[in-house]
Amino acid sequence: MSVGHMEVHPTAVISAGARLGQNVKIGPYSVVGENVVLGDNVELVSHVVVAGRTEIGAGTRIFPFSSIGHQPQDLKYKGEPSTLTIGQNCVIRENVTINPGTAGGNMTTRVGDNCLIMASAHVAHDCVVGNNVVLANYVGLAGHSVIGDFVRFGGMCAVHQFVRIGAHAFIGAQSMIDADVIPYGMAVGNRARLAGLNLVGLKRSGFERESIHTLRAAYRMVFSNEGTLRERVDDAAQLFKDEPLVQDVVSFISSASDRPLCLPRNGQAEE
Repeated sequence: MSVGHMEVHPTAVISAGARLGQNVKIGPYSVVGENVVLGDNVELVSHVVVAGRTEIGAGTRIFPFSSIGHQPQDLKYKGEPSTLTIGQNCVIRENVTINPGTAGGNMTTRVGDNCLIMASAHVAHDCVVGNNVVLANYVGLAGHSVIGDFVRFGGMCAVHQFVRIGAHAFIGAQSMIDADVIPYGMAVGNRARLAGLNLVGLKRSGFERESIHTLRAAYRMVFSNEGTLRERVDDAAQLFKDEPLVQDVVSFISSASDRPLCLPRNGQAEE
């Protein structure tokens, strides 16, 4: 049936407090909770449950048997009114689970715009996922993970809690990431090691050849075997002070983190 500018299947259950935008489509056997906000043109294909204090941005499509916004899988969670925000134009495929935040984090989980989250992936409590991120099938993000814009995951990856993965990084399939991965880096393995720069991704994203060449030079410097890592990062920051990509990397390494840094297998650059 249609309700105003919405299409709601007669088997769907919509709580009275839910707020629905224009042209929302809610398919068979879907359930929408009382504190849920669905933006314009959101589609729940069928058998989708959206619960909790969850807001879903315009144009996002969610496929069957996904569970969005139910309480975190965290034994410390005590029912606090935490939230989940999912951005615009995301595609969330079958059996995906995304949980809200907790008092032990920032009380919110956030997924950015234009993300593709493939079947059976999981985004845990207090995660922050940037824009244009791709999580392939069975990727699991543990609590408090921070994923930068344009990160790409191969299938069946696992990310340790509190890990940061910098923008435009690529994570190879079946990897276990238990350390921070630099922006523009490529990591693979169990436990993952840095395997160079995501050169294919950089080219596909339209970065200029000269910028990529400079980034490669800085990468070799930072992950050489001369001096300490701190000294090499400081040297790169000074030598490449006008290079935005390099500054992204050195700022990422210099910022505080609860996790170690993902390094090349032999401790040196492989590029």
